[in-house]
Amino acid sequence: MKLALGTAQFGLDYGLSNTSGQVKIPEVKSILEEAKKYNIDTLDTAIAYGNSESVLGEIGVDKFNVVTKLPPIPKDISDIDLWVNNQVKSSFKKMHVNSVSGLLLHKSSDLLESSKMKLFDSLCKLKDDGIISKIGVSIYHPEELDALERHGIKIDIVQAPFNILDRRLESSGWLHKLNLAGIEVHTRSVFLQGLLLQKKEQRNPYFNKWNNYFKIFDEWVKDTRQTPLGASLNFSNSYKSINKVIVGVQNKTQLTEILASISQDSQFSVPSELEIDDLMLINPSNWILGGYSG
Repeated sequence: MKLALGTAQFGLDYGLSNTSGQVKIPEVKSILEEAKKYNIDTLDTAIAYGNSESVLGEIGVDKFNVVTKLPPIPKDISDIDLWVNNQVKSSFKKMHVNSVSGLLLHKSSDLLESSKMKLFDSLCKLKDDGIISKIGVSIYHPEELDALERHGIKIDIVQAPFNILDRRLESSGWLHKLNLAGIEVHTRSVFLQGLLLQKKEQRNPYFNKWNNYFKIFDEWVKDTRQTPLGASLNFSNSYKSINKVIVGVQNKTQLTEILASISQDSQFSVPSELEIDDLMLINPSNWILGGYSG
C-alpha cells in the first residue's frame, strides 16, 4: 500500500480544515486498526508533533514501519552526538520501540553548517548500529536538495510537499533524479492541509486572490466526475516514482473515505493551469489567515 499515515493530528490541533482538534486516543486506536486492515504499513511522526509519539506508544506501533523526525538543532548545542542520541532515546522511550524505519531531519540545512557536520556522522552511526534503517530529510523547497547534492551528502529518504497545485518536486527535475538514485520519495500535503477539499464558501478570505485556480479545479473535478478528495489523492498516487503518499485523518471515517477513493487508473491527466509556483499559496507557512481583511 502506497498510503502512509501522518500522525500530526494525534498530537496537535493541526490542519486548516481540522474542526475537531487533537484526535482522542480511542479514535487513534480505531484509525490504526483500520490502517492495519488495509495494509497501510508506515506511520509518519515527529518529535515536534506534540505528544504524538506518546500516543502511538500507548497504543502500540509494533506492526508498523515508523518514520520520525529530529527537531532543528538548538543554537547552543556543543555536543551534537550527545544531543542526537538523547533525542532518539527519548523518542524511542515514548513510542516503546528499540528501532525505527526512518529518521528524518526537519531542517535539512542542519547537515550543511560547518559546526554541525558531525550530525551526519551521528546519524550514520545510528544506522550502522541498526537503530535506524534509513536517514532522510523533510524539505520545503527542492533547492534544499541542490545544496545537499553539492555537499555530497547521501540520504535514503526525501519527504516533500507535492499536490495538484504544488509540483515543484517534479518540475525541478528532482523527482526523476531521486528515483534514478534509488532514494525513497515520501510526499505530504496531498490535500494542501485540506484546502483542496474545501468548498468556496468554506475558504478563508485570504485565498480569494486565487479564486480563478479554484474555479478551474472545481470545474475539472465536476467535468471528470471525480470528487476533490479522489482527484487530489489519485494525482499523487498515480506517480510510480513516489513511494509513499502521506495522509492525515481526524477519524476512522475519513480514512475509510480516503481508501475508498483510491483509483487503480495509472492514466491521470490534470489541467496544466493548475500548476502554481506562488509560495504565498502553496506553502502553508506563508498563509495569513487570522484577521485577514484583503
